[in-house]
Amino acid sequence: MALNKSKSFFFTFLLILVALFGVTVGGTVHKVGDSKGWTMMDVDYKAWASSRTFKVGDSLVFKYNNEYHDVTQVTPHDFELCDPSKPLTRYQTGSDTVTLTKPGFHHFICGVPGHCDIGQKIDILVLPASLGSVAAPVPGPVQSPSSLSAHHQMAPSPLQSGATKSASWIGFSLLALIFAYCY
Repeated sequence: MALNKSKSFFFTFLLILVALFGVTVGGTVHKVGDSKGWTMMDVDYKAWASSRTFKVGDSLVFKYNNEYHDVTQVTPHDFELCDPSKPLTRYQTGSDTVTLTKPGFHHFICGVPGHCDIGQKIDILVLPASLGSVAAPVPGPVQSPSSLSAHHQMAPSPLQSGATKSASWIGFSLLALIFAYCY
């Protein structure tokens, strides 16, 4: 009987671990601007975005002082004009998480007058989740040839691809342990 109880405890413990890893493997969390956050100073958002691969299910975290900034999601046209007057969505808490739910280009600006004009704006290409880190064209808004050259490279950062592979391997290993122990 003691053996069955310890086996049951072990099985429950491993299931909890698998569940926890499953939650963290789901999508990558990208803190916009890294340690500097969403600001007007010293961040090249174009370079930041081009060093990452974004997929459906990933999240963008915008950290900023909401007394001076906001996050406004806009159309491609309003992105080019830095026009926040017709937002698709506006965030104003100072710590906003945006889950990427569909593939294509997504455009964000700071809606405070003048901020977007000096570079507080970011456009990202979101790939379908099934493509993983494989680069593939995604239908998006029609772009002029000059704006296409400004878009992003499609290689994942070593940190992103390594972290996802490690977490997947750990989850698989835990499942293998469960089956090996119980059967």
